[in-house]
Amino acid sequence: MNDVWNRQKNQLPSAAQLSDGGSNDLPDMGTLQVMALSEEHIPISGATVDISFTGDPDRILEEVRTDQNGQTEALLLAAPPMEYSLQPSEQQPYAEYTVQVSAPGFEPVTVNGSELFSGQLSLQPVKMHPTRPDEQPDTISIPEHTLYTYYPPKIAEAEIKPVNASGEIVLDQVVVPEYIVVHDGTPQDSSARDYYVQYKDYIKNVACSEIYSTWPYETLVANILAIQSFTLNRVYTEWYRNKRYGFTITSSTAYDQKWVYGRNIFESIDAAVDDVFLHYLSRPNVKQPILTQYCDGSRVTCPQWLSQWGSASLGEQGYTAAEIIRYYYGSDMYINSAEQVTGIPASYPGYPLSVGSVGADVLKIQEQLNAISNNYPLIPKLVPDGVFGEATQEAVRVFQSVFGLTQDGIVGSRTWYKISDIYVAVTRIAEGTG
Repeated sequence: MNDVWNRQKNQLPSAAQLSDGGSNDLPDMGTLQVMALSEEHIPISGATVDISFTGDPDRILEEVRTDQNGQTEALLLAAPPMEYSLQPSEQQPYAEYTVQVSAPGFEPVTVNGSELFSGQLSLQPVKMHPTRPDEQPDTISIPEHTLYTYYPPKIAEAEIKPVNASGEIVLDQVVVPEYIVVHDGTPQDSSARDYYVQYKDYIKNVACSEIYSTWPYETLVANILAIQSFTLNRVYTEWYRNKRYGFTITSSTAYDQKWVYGRNIFESIDAAVDDVFLHYLSRPNVKQPILTQYCDGSRVTCPQWLSQWGSASLGEQGYTAAEIIRYYYGSDMYINSAEQVTGIPASYPGYPLSVGSVGADVLKIQEQLNAISNNYPLIPKLVPDGVFGEATQEAVRVFQSVFGLTQDGIVGSRTWYKISDIYVAVTRIAEGTG
């Protein structure tokens, strides 16, 4: 550890590279893990990954290769002091790294501006395309975080949309969709590209773009619930489709929420979203999810809306997520659950599966793990018999290891839905329907 610390200290970025106003503080440390996948969701092993500071991309700090699961080791890298991210500050609270990935048969990919906070694990996914004669190297640029620089503030809207207007189409129940169609620009920008993004991936991306991963868990959950409720209101009311647009939501902070193509995801936010992705915010006698608007609470204030920095302070004081929500949106706001989740083989049965469990739910997990193991061969094949024995426990443990979950060999809610997500991804591609 001391050798790594000293090496990183000697490679501390300059003030210009960190854009932190000239801080000479000894850095803290964070960890970065890169995951290389093909278009078919197959891990790319043996890919070369070069890491450098974004302000000095030619100075390689680390060169590593991906393993059989398409992942690098977790790399310990320099980051600014954690205190910078715990209260509004002119100091940039994260370091920015450039990640360059190359592999035989694939176009190289460069990610500029991958963010790293002190004490946090950052997961940088890299999707690679086969080499083609007309294909250009892929360069992804992650812009500055919304809490660090200025973005247009949200244009206020009514939090409850009229659903009885002539010709308006709404869903008959609240549904967590499989995909969100994100328009990467303002609604009026016809040149902006539309992206099909899995719902949970969209929520994780927005949360990582809008709040800091170093904040208390209850603060993360409160903000994630607001992000999800806002999103599900757009889905439920078909807000943009009723305006003759072909997308669900935009990446403009003036109209919706910040989403960034190709950005890194923080493990703390990744886990929090997995915990609560079925939920949204409701008011009594209102069927639709509430359009829960918010602002940073520092550069922009917004009475009656959630303050992001204010929620961080409340979390530090020991407020629960529900208490934070009611502090800002009122005592009649409550947490609800979606009635349906689309795009998954089956919903979580409501109790964990472990050694000794039997039945159809165990059989589903065994069959899904077998399908996943075609792409991730470290996961051992199982005899699908509906009996959760030691072999199934070991397969679950390996799956959890590959996908960064607690390696307890138990299929709780988070593991169940992660297995479902990966199963759908690998089988849909294999069937040619993705």
